[in-house]
Amino acid sequence: MADQAAIDRLVDNLHWLGHDSFRLDGPAGPIYFDPYQLTGGPTASLILISHDHFDHYTVEDVAKVAGDDTVIVTEAQTAGKLSGDVRVLTPGQFLEAAGVQILAVPAYNTDKEFHPKDNGWLGFVVTVDGVKVYHAGDTDFIPEMAGLEVDVALLPVSGTYVMTAEQAVEAALAIGPRLAIPMHYGAIVGDSGDAEKFAAALAGKVATRILPQEA
Repeated sequence: MADQAAIDRLVDNLHWLGHDSFRLDGPAGPIYFDPYQLTGGPTASLILISHDHFDHYTVEDVAKVAGDDTVIVTEAQTAGKLSGDVRVLTPGQFLEAAGVQILAVPAYNTDKEFHPKDNGWLGFVVTVDGVKVYHAGDTDFIPEMAGLEVDVALLPVSGTYVMTAEQAVEAALAIGPRLAIPMHYGAIVGDSGDAEKFAAALAGKVATRILPQEA
């Protein structure tokens, strides 16, 4: 596991862009997770897209931050709609791109049908400067989470299409990251109350941080 100073440096460079969308300014260039409703931004070295739903990417959002050398990593359905250096992963596969180690992990629903396990949709564990960051994608609390070893966990908390704040607390306790950050609220479904409920329930158990939304 990374030391606290490295985690702090990484989180200082982690920008929540709303919903499940983040930009991580890494040493090899910006990494975008699930670009959605972007107003622009620096050109990406790497774009990671968890699955083929409109609120996790659009072709137009990708175009706003993709350059000639941008690597896009996603699953097969999404890959078929994009152009450029697009690489396909299935859960359990690993690759290194743009100087970043990327492990694809499962993301699926257990008690609803919006994100079937058979679709092979993704979460990601990326290693940047020795810090492992887990972007869970759209998922419920699933058994595979207990086997993850990560420093920072970005977890959906809104319910309806993903796990609720209470279920996300269970997920955070099972994963045991050094820091848990709530996501998947404030657009489509969920609000800041879900994030606050998540953080309050983990007080004294797992460190949390609610990131401000940036443009």
